[in-house]
Amino acid sequence: MPRTAPIKNDPKTIFGWCMYDWANSAYGTTVLAGLLPFYFARAVVGSEGVAVGGTTYSGFTLWGFMVGVSAFITFLFAPVLGAISDFSGSKKRFLLSFAYTGSLFTLLLYFCHSGDVYRTMLLFVVAQVGFIGANVFYDAFLPHITSEDRMDWVSGKGYSYGYVGGGLQFALALGLVAAHEALGISDELAVRIGITMAGLWWAGFTLFTAHYLHEARSVESLPEHYRSWPRPLAFAAIGLSRTLRTTKRVARFRHLLLFLIAFMLYNDGIQTVIQMATAYGTEELRLEAPQLMLTLLIIQAIAVFGALLFGRIAGWIGTKRAVMVTLVLWSAAVLYAYFIHTATEYFALGGVVGLVMGGSQALSRSFYGSMIPEEASAEFYGFYSVFSKFSSIWGPLVLAVIRHVAGSARLSIVSLIVFFLTGLLLLYFVDEKKAKEAKVAGAF
Repeated sequence: MPRTAPIKNDPKTIFGWCMYDWANSAYGTTVLAGLLPFYFARAVVGSEGVAVGGTTYSGFTLWGFMVGVSAFITFLFAPVLGAISDFSGSKKRFLLSFAYTGSLFTLLLYFCHSGDVYRTMLLFVVAQVGFIGANVFYDAFLPHITSEDRMDWVSGKGYSYGYVGGGLQFALALGLVAAHEALGISDELAVRIGITMAGLWWAGFTLFTAHYLHEARSVESLPEHYRSWPRPLAFAAIGLSRTLRTTKRVARFRHLLLFLIAFMLYNDGIQTVIQMATAYGTEELRLEAPQLMLTLLIIQAIAVFGALLFGRIAGWIGTKRAVMVTLVLWSAAVLYAYFIHTATEYFALGGVVGLVMGGSQALSRSFYGSMIPEEASAEFYGFYSVFSKFSSIWGPLVLAVIRHVAGSARLSIVSLIVFFLTGLLLLYFVDEKKAKEAKVAGAF
């Protein structure tokens, strides 16, 4: 007998869902944004860079390529796997599979030493694909565990769990690296242990999600013409056909599609700042590990309050206008980043990023949710996840190319203002009222 769907707004189910953000944020904060970019650029690659085919690439350039390639790999398979998971009722299985693959390869990064460039690149790309892939299915659970009137609150709660959990684990890593001499270990070993701790944190706390987050088994059966096919091939065909169907449906949502394009652009800038900030501080500003990690800790702490603050602002001026305010602040932040030279200025930049990061991400997700048909919420949130991950490809690659051609990370970081301002312009033309009217009228 098929298992019934989990009761919406069940506290234990919501807790299990939020705990995955608590778990995987250790990777996002400590590995993706904190320790590994610094360690890769400074220790693995080194100041002289790596020669490939007669061309020398810096650690900053290689890091940008790795982050972009990881997002592109995920973009290729995420839509089809998302559709398969909806049809087969296997979102939780996919989530856990990607999560534990990512955490395993994070643990394997412990064995990457100075000069192990290609090994580090390979292990990181697999870990990053696991991280991004799991988040696709994590986001898809949101419409199934809560009602529409509480979706903003539950979504924000997930982000807050992530900021707190990721911040706590990162604080432990920060303490370890700062006290490496007192502990009698090298700073390189301290960084590798910190990365290992993040992998263990990710794997360990995901067990709460595995226990408390439930999913109804699919009540759909394979169509008649697919029943003679091998099961994996049949699921792949169904997944592909549903992806094409969703694409056609979204194309009929004029203002929804305009928002998705705007979101893809400005979210590209947001994700690039998050993923490349430490590499920028390492290469361009020559900051040391404790300074870089303290900045990330500041970002995590302020982001909790930033998400709550912009939630209030959205209540006063509307969600769309609140998102636009965050984009103006993001533009100012990357412009400021071009001129900074000291650790104090880098700390101030981190404070601004923390203030707007939580608000821009949480409000974008809830704004999108207000414009999609309720009866197809899971399908459309899956499509939202695809745009989100697709938007993570180009920014790091653009930064890497500009850094390589111009020889300056400053020019590459300020180029992100194009993503924010173009996204802001397109968002201005999104008519939220018409989008909601069309949703109610079934005009999509």
